[in-house]
Amino acid sequence: MQLNTQIKLAETPTGTPEPKHFAVHNEAIPDIENGEFLTKTLYLSLDPYMRGQIAGRHISGRVDPGNILRGEAICEVIDTKHPEFAVGDIVSYFSGWQKFSKSDGQQVSKIDSRITPSSLALGILGMPGLTAYAGLIDLGEPKAGDVLVVSAATGGVGSMVGQIGKIKGCRVVGIAGSAEKCKWAVENANFDACLNYREDDLPSALDKACPEGIDIYFDNVGGDILETVMEKLSLGARVILCGLMAQYNQDERLQGTNPANIIRSRATVRGMVVYDHFHKQKDFVEDVLNWLDDGLITYREDVTEGIENAPESFCRLMKGQNFGKTIIKVD
Repeated sequence: MQLNTQIKLAETPTGTPEPKHFAVHNEAIPDIENGEFLTKTLYLSLDPYMRGQIAGRHISGRVDPGNILRGEAICEVIDTKHPEFAVGDIVSYFSGWQKFSKSDGQQVSKIDSRITPSSLALGILGMPGLTAYAGLIDLGEPKAGDVLVVSAATGGVGSMVGQIGKIKGCRVVGIAGSAEKCKWAVENANFDACLNYREDDLPSALDKACPEGIDIYFDNVGGDILETVMEKLSLGARVILCGLMAQYNQDERLQGTNPANIIRSRATVRGMVVYDHFHKQKDFVEDVLNWLDDGLITYREDVTEGIENAPESFCRLMKGQNFGKTIIKVD
């Protein structure tokens, strides 16, 4: 008898999560009623914001011990009593960390058949891609000649920010955590430069890479990197605050940025929450598909097979050991 494998939170971690904080649970596959359909998970997205959910500091609410981890997934409809969803449909929704789930169709999207492989709907053509697209274009307002700096530059969001910036005519400087990641950003994703914050003296490296200052900063990490970049802003700079990778594992809240840097540069600082930008979805998908066809966008996925390996993969992500968009291929 096939069972529904689920990953639940066993205990709320203090600091960096470890596999022991999660538990594998098996139960019966759910039955469906009229107006519902059953799906089998194909791919599961792992994202840094989930650490905020575990800590109870995310806009979408807390995940308490004993509950399934939340997460967006690509799923195949395998049984249906819903008039709008047929067996074989490929859909995306927040089904959570489990092999099987049912839905009434609310907040479920059918995957565009042009998106292949379908895992791309969790990355460059999914929420990370939309975050980069709307965050940079709507909040960053890039124009030709701008100097754009992006942290976590080879992640699902950061790599797209940089590549869209290049399409818009910016000079793009990434910040990443290894020589291998920086090499990929420059050689594969067309960044003009990429700085290794673990080895480079970041203030000096930024001065060399951005001698005239920074016009746009897309921040995915917070912490010391944010503080360092804020000291290099040019007049009228735009700062997009999107993630707090450097702080997700810390129990104590860090102090905010020095307001003197904002005043001096007359900068605009805006927070990015992708839920505010779902109305851009159609334009986003069309633009990115065209850019892919034209060879202007590339991507990298960090794929782990087996849902039982999701906890270990998530812990690697939270240590910055991933390389590309982190995805579980559910067997």
